[in-house]
Amino acid sequence: MIKYNIYEKRKDITMVNNNGFVHLHVHTEYSLLDGSIRIEDLVKRTKDLGMDSVAITDHGSMFGVIQFYKEAKKQGIKPILGSEVYMAVNKHTEKEQKDKNQYHLVLLAENNEGYQNLMKIVSEGYVNGFYYKPRVDKDILRKYSKGIIALSACLGGEIQQYLLDNNYEGAKRTALEYKEIFGKDNFFLELQNHGLNEQIEVNNRLIQISKELGIPLVATNDVHYLTKDDAIVHDILLCIQTGKTVDEENRMKFPTNQFYLKSPEEMKAIFKEQIQALENTVWIGKRCNVELDFNTLHLPKYDIPKGYTNESYLRELTLKGLKEKYGEITEEIMNRFEYEFKTIVDMGYIDYFLIVWDFIKFAKDNEIMVGPGRGSAAGSIVSYGLGIIDIDPLKYGLIFERFLNPERVTMPDIDIDFCYERREEVIQYVVEKYGADRVAQIVTFGTMAARGAIRDVGRAINMPYGEVDYVAKQIPTDLGMTIEKALKVNNTLMEEYKNKDSIKRLIDYAMAVEGLPRHTSTHAAGVVISKEPVTNYVPLLRNGDAITTQFNMIELEELGLLKMDFLGLRTLTVIRDAVNLIEENHGIKVDFDDFTYDDPKVLEMFAKAETLGIFQFESSGMRAFLKELKPNVFENLIAANSLFRPGPMNQIPTFVECKHDPSKIKYIHPKLENILNVTYGCIVYQEQVMQIVRDIGGYSMGRADLVRRAMGKKKMDIMEEERRNFIYGQVDEKGDILIKGAIRNGVDEASANRIYDLMIDFANYAFNKSHSAAYAVIAYRTAWLKYYYPVEFMAAQISSIMGNTNSVSLYIQECKRLGIDILPPDINESYHKFTVSNGKIRFGLTAVKNVGENFITALIKARKSGEFTSFTDFIERIEKVDSTVMNKRAVESLIRCGAMDSIGANRAQLLAIFEKTIDSIHEDRKRNIEGQFSIFDRIEDTNNKDNLPSLKEFPQKVLLSMEKEILGIYVSGHPLEPYKKELSAVSNITTSEIFTQLDEGTNNIQQVRDGQRVKIGGIIVEKKNKITKNNNIMAFLTIEDMYGSIECIVFPRTYENYNNLLAEDGLIVIEGRLSISEVEEPKIICEKIMPLNKYKLDKVYIKISKDKPNNIFNKIKPILQRYPGDVPVYLYLENQNKTFVADRSLWIKITDNKSIDELESLLGKDSIKIS
Repeated sequence: MIKYNIYEKRKDITMVNNNGFVHLHVHTEYSLLDGSIRIEDLVKRTKDLGMDSVAITDHGSMFGVIQFYKEAKKQGIKPILGSEVYMAVNKHTEKEQKDKNQYHLVLLAENNEGYQNLMKIVSEGYVNGFYYKPRVDKDILRKYSKGIIALSACLGGEIQQYLLDNNYEGAKRTALEYKEIFGKDNFFLELQNHGLNEQIEVNNRLIQISKELGIPLVATNDVHYLTKDDAIVHDILLCIQTGKTVDEENRMKFPTNQFYLKSPEEMKAIFKEQIQALENTVWIGKRCNVELDFNTLHLPKYDIPKGYTNESYLRELTLKGLKEKYGEITEEIMNRFEYEFKTIVDMGYIDYFLIVWDFIKFAKDNEIMVGPGRGSAAGSIVSYGLGIIDIDPLKYGLIFERFLNPERVTMPDIDIDFCYERREEVIQYVVEKYGADRVAQIVTFGTMAARGAIRDVGRAINMPYGEVDYVAKQIPTDLGMTIEKALKVNNTLMEEYKNKDSIKRLIDYAMAVEGLPRHTSTHAAGVVISKEPVTNYVPLLRNGDAITTQFNMIELEELGLLKMDFLGLRTLTVIRDAVNLIEENHGIKVDFDDFTYDDPKVLEMFAKAETLGIFQFESSGMRAFLKELKPNVFENLIAANSLFRPGPMNQIPTFVECKHDPSKIKYIHPKLENILNVTYGCIVYQEQVMQIVRDIGGYSMGRADLVRRAMGKKKMDIMEEERRNFIYGQVDEKGDILIKGAIRNGVDEASANRIYDLMIDFANYAFNKSHSAAYAVIAYRTAWLKYYYPVEFMAAQISSIMGNTNSVSLYIQECKRLGIDILPPDINESYHKFTVSNGKIRFGLTAVKNVGENFITALIKARKSGEFTSFTDFIERIEKVDSTVMNKRAVESLIRCGAMDSIGANRAQLLAIFEKTIDSIHEDRKRNIEGQFSIFDRIEDTNNKDNLPSLKEFPQKVLLSMEKEILGIYVSGHPLEPYKKELSAVSNITTSEIFTQLDEGTNNIQQVRDGQRVKIGGIIVEKKNKITKNNNIMAFLTIEDMYGSIECIVFPRTYENYNNLLAEDGLIVIEGRLSISEVEEPKIICEKIMPLNKYKLDKVYIKISKDKPNNIFNKIKPILQRYPGDVPVYLYLENQNKTFVADRSLWIKITDNKSIDELESLLGKDSIKIS
C-alpha cells in the first residue's frame, strides 16, 4: 500500500473563499447537439460565479478552442484548452462491431507543447480513427503525451467502466497504465456527482485506487448546459441529434438536471469530504498556461530559380507581364507598380503572390479555364502583371488599397475561379507541390438558423406540423434574420407569441438553440497551405473523404495561415466547352486574352435583355432592369451588376433616369464629378467612397478604406469622429497637418457635411467595383459567345446544367426562340455532353436517366468502327469493348427516350426484344472462347439482324411521356405546344422562374416569395384525392407547363367549386398563392381554376369565295368533323360579305396541320387563315 502523501508539496494551494474551484470538464456548443452553452455566455457566467479560470473539453474535437481562448482573454478569464477524447476499445484503426463503443478521457494542454500534442491526438482520432466517433488509442497517447494533463472522465471513462463491471483489478491496472503514459501528477482520477447512485459507488472505489496507487483525485462537474433551468433546452438538443421527441421513453437522455456550470460553493457542498480534489482543480488551472500566437505569418516558402531572390523574381515576373499587357510601361503604370510592390514587400507577402502566380500558371499551362479575377484582388496592377487577374485596374479605376492596405494589416485575399470540372486538379497540384501534410480544406459549421430552429424544436417537442410550419413561415427570409428580429417586425407573430402558450414555448426554446452549430461540413472552396505540417497549427477533421481543419477560415487567418479560395465556377466550364465546340465546328480559336468589351451588337443584346444563360444577368428581375437601363457601354454592365442587390436597388430608378437624361445629374460639389460621372452622379461602389474621402477629405487611401469600413458597419462613434476630420482636417500636437480636410481642399462646410451624409447613406450598400468589374468581364464573354456562336454556346450551357430539368427546359425554350433545333439523343450521334451537329444541338447521353459514364464511354469507343446498324450489333460491340458496363436499365432508357430510333426499329419492337437479346448474347459469350469462332467474328450478316416482332409504334402521346420520364423534359414535341401563345398570355410566372429564382438567389435578391399571388396554366399530369379529417375531399395536383412541373393543393372548398375541371390530362389555368418553405419544394395553393380553352387565341377563318358551288358546305363539314378540337372556326361568305362562327361541334384541332391541309386542298391556300 502506497502512503497517501501525494499532496504535501502543494501546501501553498488553499481554498480562497468562493474562488477555490476551476471547472475542468466543460462541453460548449461545439459538442455538436450535446452542449448548449454559447462560449460568450460560458465565460461571462464563470466570471459572475467568481472563478478566474475555466476549461473547454468538447467531445473528440477542438472546434471552439480559438473562439473560447479569445473570449476568455477578452473577459479576463484564464482559458484552459482541452478535449474529451474517445478511446478505442482496442486499436483506434480497427473497425469491428465491438469498436462501436468507446471510453472517454479528458485531456488538457498544460503548455504550448501540450497544445501541439493535443492537436495531433485529436487530428489522429478524426483522420485515422473515425468509426462512429473519432477514436484514439494508448499508443497515440504515448506518442503525444508530453505537456498533457489527463483526467479519467465521467462514467464513460475506461476505469469507471471497469468499476461498474465490478472489475476492480482491471480498473487499477488501467489507472497505472494511464499514470505511466502521462507521468506522475499528470493523470488524475475524476470524481463526479450528479445525483446518481452509480457515481457514488464509483467515487468510493476511485478514492480507494487513489490511495493505493498514489494517483491524485480531481472533482469535476460534467457541464453540458449553463444553468439548471437550461436542462430542458439541452434535452431538446439531444432529441434533435437523435431524431426523437421529448415524449419518447427509450431514448438518449441525461438522468438528472445537475449537468450545469455550478458555483464553487455548490461544488464544495457536494465534495465537502474531498477538499483536496477541489484544490487540485485550482492546481491544474495554475499549471495550464497556453499562449496562442496571432502575430506570426506561417506562409509556405516558394522555391525560386537560382540567381534570384524572392523579391527580384517577383519583380521580374510582374514587369515582364506588364510589358506584355501594356506594350509600353508609362510613368503612371510604373508609379502604381512601385507603390504596390513596396507595400507587398513591406508587409511580407512576396511568397504569397508567387504561390498564387504559380498555381494559376499551372492551370493555364494545362488549359484549365481560370476566371478573370474576383473580389478586391482585381484592384492590383501587380496581380494584373502576374496574370492573376485579366482586368486592367487603371482603365476601370480600381483601387489597390481596397485589396491590400498598409494601414489595416490583414492577410490579402485572392479568390480564384476555376473551371468547376477541373478545380480539383489545381488543388492536387498544390498538395503535391507543398506536401499533403501541409494542405487541408477548411471546415464550416452549419448552424440552426431562425426557421430551421423553429422546425427542429417543433419536431423535438412533438408539436403538430401545421402549427410549426405556420410559425416558421411567419419569419421573414431576409439575410441575417433572427427570431428576435422577426418578433419585432411581424406583428402577427408577436401577437401569437403573447397570446398562445404553445407558440410562446416553441419560440422560446427555438431562440435558446438558434445559432448553435448543428454539424460540420467542408467549405466549398477554402484551402489552407502551411509552412510546416498543418497539425502544428490546427487540428484536423474528416468530413466524408475530405480532410479539413477544425478551425474556420477567419480563425486560420488570425493564426497567420495562408487561406486560398479555389472556387469552381460553372460558367468557366461553359465558356471552355463553347470555345472547344467553336474550334471543332468552325476552325476558329477564340482567345479572350486579346479582347475588347465595346462591341455594340453584344451591348445591344444586353439592352434588349436577351440574356438567358448570361452569367449574373439572366434572372427575370435583372432582365427587367436591363430593359430600363439599356446599357450601351461596358461600365453600365459593371454598375448593373453592383446595383442589382438588396439595398442599392433603391438607387436603380435614379441611376436609370440620370443615364437617360444627363440634365438630371446633380453634384453637391464640382469635385465629385470626376469620381461619380461613370455612375451618373450616384454612389455605387465602395471605391468611390474611398476616393471621395481621399480627394475631398485629404486622407491617405489606406485610412480612407478604414473610414469606408466604419461607415459600412455603422460604427457611429468612429463615423462622427471621422466627420470632424473629413470636414476640418486633423493636426498633431505640433500643428503639422495629418489630414487636410474638405475645407482646406476648397469645399465649404455645408457641402462637406452633405457629402459625408451621402457617403454614410450609401457606404453600407456600395459594392466592391473590383469584383463587379471582374464578373462583368465573364458576363460579357458569355454574351459575346451567345451572340456570335449561339448554337455552340447554348449546347455548352445546357451541358452544364443537365441535372436540373427546370433549367434545361428553360434553355431549350430559349433555343427555340433563337431558331436552334434540339435533336433527341441518338446512339449513333450523341456524346457525353450536348454537342453541335449541322447547326443543331444534339442531346448528350449523360442527360439520359440510368445511363452511366462508363456505359457512354464504352458506347462511344464501340462506335468508332462505324454506326450501329441493329440492336444486336449495338449490344455485341459494347460487350466486346467492356462487358462490365452492360446494364438492362440503361439500355431500356435509351430505347424509351428514342436514342435507338436511328437503327431502323420502333420503340415498341425494341422494348419487346431487348432483354432476351441481351441474355442471348451473354449466353453466347459464355459458350464461345475468345480466339475461336466468336460471336464477334460472324461472317454471315444475317446473324447480326434483329428478330423484330411485328408491332406498331406507340401513340405519339406515349412516346412523349417516355421522353419526359427518361429525359425529364419533352424533346420531340410538347403536349402544350398548341397552347404556347395562350400560356404566355395568361400566366404571370412559369415553373422555371419559381424554381430557378429560388435556387440561384441571384445577388441575394428574392424574386419569388411565400404567399405571392400567381397565375399559371398547364396540363394536369397527376391527381391524387385525399379525405380530410372532416370527411371532405381535397386534391393534390401535379401541373406541368412548358418548362417543368409543380405541385398544387386544392383544399375542399375550392375542390367543390372546380372538381369538374380536375381530370388527368386536363388543360387548366390556376390562380392561387405560392407556398414556399425551406424544407419542401414550392407549391401552389389553388383558389380559382379555369379551363385553358377559355383563353384560346387561335381561330380558323374559312373564306367561301363567290365562285364556289352551293354544295361546298357538304364537303367542308366532313373535314371539320374528322378533326374535332377546341379551335373556333369562322366562315366568311364572300358573296354576302358576312362572317359566321361555326357550331361548337365543328371546331377543330390544328396541331398536326392535317385538317388545314385538307381544307386548303379543297378551297385553296388563300381561302384558309389561322390567327
